[in-house]
Amino acid sequence: MSPPHHKSNNQTLLFLVSVSFLGLILAVFLAVYPPISSEDLVWRKPLVGVSFAAVSLLGIIAVFFPNQCSKFFDLGKREKHPHRFFGFGQTMSSSSATPLTLRGHHPMCGRFSAHVYRLRGSILCATCSGLFLGATIVLAGVGLYFFGNLQMGSNAFVAVLAGVLGVVLGLLQSPLPLLQSSFTRLFSSAFFVVGTFLILAGIDELAHNVSVDLLFVALSVFWLLTRIALSQWDHGRICSECTLDSCSL
Repeated sequence: MSPPHHKSNNQTLLFLVSVSFLGLILAVFLAVYPPISSEDLVWRKPLVGVSFAAVSLLGIIAVFFPNQCSKFFDLGKREKHPHRFFGFGQTMSSSSATPLTLRGHHPMCGRFSAHVYRLRGSILCATCSGLFLGATIVLAGVGLYFFGNLQMGSNAFVAVLAGVLGVVLGLLQSPLPLLQSSFTRLFSSAFFVVGTFLILAGIDELAHNVSVDLLFVALSVFWLLTRIALSQWDHGRICSECTLDSCSL
């Protein structure tokens, strides 16, 4: 029988995934049937742009300080080891566990080899690198669309569909065996973040509604939390299949 906390974790993950995909369905629905009433407010774009830029900056901070941010969101309460994005190596040990060395904040036990990659002698997390790359691209996009003269025009609907595809790939990165390589993890993570921006910008172009825009800013945070929860689930699955009697994880 599964322990109560395990069932609770599964229920929470199911809730996060369900709401995330309902949000994606809503994005497609609003792209096909945008709200009839639009709001051409002068401050709409700056407000939404600042809000989404703040989310992107928080995402970048989370990349560099994942352990601290996990504690803030109470998503990492089961973690027993510090995470470091640019960590060159750290050994975890205890009197009753097999010591493991962290590389790119993943244990170098072989089962996490697809989660990291090597760059100029450093071992980095593929997912964190992708999230950082995607957030950097998004900040440039926010500047061009919400504060510049960039217009989606007739491409707004295509942008929403492309964004939905990016978010779906990001969410399915952990469960799908096809995406289990360092390159696909880096690409899908970057596409995931860029996808949230494409959805927001496309919906803004079609709806011109500040309430709808802020809803998708909130959904972008929810999608990120779901992505983190799925990653933690994946790590737990990998460790549960390990043949070691015990280790420091």
